[in-house]
Amino acid sequence: MTGMTWTITPEPYDSPAAAALWRAYYTEVSDRWYLLHQGHRTGPDELERQIAADTGAELAPPHGQLLVGRYDGTPAGSAGVRLLDPDTAELTRVFVAEGMRGRGGAALLVAAAEEAARALGARRIVLDTRGDLVEARALYARLGYTETGPHNTDPYAEHWFRKELPPAPAPDATSDPAGSVS
Repeated sequence: MTGMTWTITPEPYDSPAAAALWRAYYTEVSDRWYLLHQGHRTGPDELERQIAADTGAELAPPHGQLLVGRYDGTPAGSAGVRLLDPDTAELTRVFVAEGMRGRGGAALLVAAAEEAARALGARRIVLDTRGDLVEARALYARLGYTETGPHNTDPYAEHWFRKELPPAPAPDATSDPAGSVS
């Protein structure tokens, strides 16, 4: 399949693509938790209640951003950031659809989310995850995130990570449309 590529763009949190990816993400992580702790998948009523309860509105500008990754034009992954304070963004909803994994999408989504966080003014990015999501923990460690102490009280969070964001590159003085530098 030569020539197939990822494109990552901002997307409204309530768009059809974002909603479908949120449903797929939540279903997968919820089912994993229920199977591990209760021996069965998430019940349909519980699933619908939880999906509806977390709309993703906090991922809307000006204090957040949701990104959707498309592989050869098909929505295949997402990542979101939201400001917790002027210097700190939280990374959330990092997800790549099962059939699209192993194609580099997760690292691209996280990198795009880091850029979005920097554009929101953040100097650091934090996240939490569960212990059973070993793939996520390995990804974050590989991408330079350091495990830290808790930064929230989410009852499902078992691991917390942090990464300092390098400053955005300074604008090139030669690109000044006035052509002058003071």
